[in-house]
Amino acid sequence: MEAVEMTPPRRTRNAAATRAHILAVAQAEFVDHGLSGARMDRIATACAVNKNLLYHYFGSKEDLYLAVIEAIWAGLRAHQRDDELLALPPDQAMRRLVTNTFDHFVATPELIRLMSVENIHYARNLRRSTTVKPLYGDLLDTLRTILQRGQSEGMFRPGVDVIDLYLSISGLAYFFLSNQHTLSWLLDRPLVTPRRVAARRRHVVDMVLAYLVHPSPDGQDMPAAQSGERRQG
Repeated sequence: MEAVEMTPPRRTRNAAATRAHILAVAQAEFVDHGLSGARMDRIATACAVNKNLLYHYFGSKEDLYLAVIEAIWAGLRAHQRDDELLALPPDQAMRRLVTNTFDHFVATPELIRLMSVENIHYARNLRRSTTVKPLYGDLLDTLRTILQRGQSEGMFRPGVDVIDLYLSISGLAYFFLSNQHTLSWLLDRPLVTPRRVAARRRHVVDMVLAYLVHPSPDGQDMPAAQSGERRQG
């Protein structure tokens, strides 16, 4: 009986998994070397794929970098968990938003690095994105909804600018982490030990909530009629 030669089964590539793996490896490469210093050869070798496959999925190194920063910004927004926030009482929702933002910054140092790089380059690459800015429109809508609910319940002060509020939420977490090395040396205090990070987290949450629940002493955040009444009294 004539032997039948068996053809080995053809391996199929999971495109989504391959793309995700390339993005993860490329993220590390861009964090370590920046856009100009990153090398597609190194990314391909680390991914164990042909370099042509990188271009097949992403077109160019610049487009691969854009995909990386889009993914990392989307990750931040996903972890802020808008849907969960909107189901909570206003004070709890605001506390959770600050906590979620702080925790994601701590857990994703790559985000801090890439944000810093993009700011050095005046957001030149991020400006090419068509996906990131709408995520922040949704964020501001969520913040407005929480603020308005808290204000209608007499819980939050009136006159809060939603963009200023988010700048404070983000900045209080970001600056601590982006400047940890210089500040740890200058202040003679290691800032990113687990104990210090936990203390900073409480501090940031308390600062944001204290601002929201305490009215301005000069009445500038009060509605015009109430502010005038206070001055006349």
